[in-house]
Amino acid sequence: MSEATREARWESRFAATEDYVFGTAPNAFLAAQAHRIAPGGRVLSVADGEGRNGVFLAGLGLDVHTVEVAPAAIAKARRLAIQRGVNVQFEQANLLHWAWPEAAYDAVVAIFVQFVTADERPAFFAHLIRALKPGGVLLLQGYRPEQLNYRTGGPSEASQCYTEAMLLAAFAALRIESLHCHDAIVHEGAGHAGMSALIDLVAYRPPA
Repeated sequence: MSEATREARWESRFAATEDYVFGTAPNAFLAAQAHRIAPGGRVLSVADGEGRNGVFLAGLGLDVHTVEVAPAAIAKARRLAIQRGVNVQFEQANLLHWAWPEAAYDAVVAIFVQFVTADERPAFFAHLIRALKPGGVLLLQGYRPEQLNYRTGGPSEASQCYTEAMLLAAFAALRIESLHCHDAIVHEGAGHAGMSALIDLVAYRPPA
């Protein structure tokens, strides 16, 4: 699938309904781990979709910057931010070509960012690391290959899923606080609904 086709696919999915495809409540893993982010810290939420996670984090008093490729999703995210009375810096961009800043964020949040192919993934993961300030935290949740058996959301290719060995190798430069594989029922709109094969990562960039 070409990048243009992939972008069009996501735009079409978000534009097809006024409803929030993945709901308006934050991801459960993120909500449980948000206490790790420094109070008032600067946060990057990548591929933030319709804003459920970015808006949640802004509601905690964090300085939130979200990047999303689909204009229809950003429009919904702006509406959600207005409804919740919070300020979020929204940016429309393709993360594969975005000018990633260096050591700019106290936290980087990557929730189900599995649009990235196996070939694209090493550079993408490296960007997540470099964007963190020393001492900053990476909060990442994704699907394991077993998710293809559940068919309750996520990628259609096992190569786009995560394994424990993959994340250990990719984020070896960080201090891994927690790496947890588990199955759980997910309730995130129509897009993620039902028993799911998950993997959660909490990792810190070492202090300078």
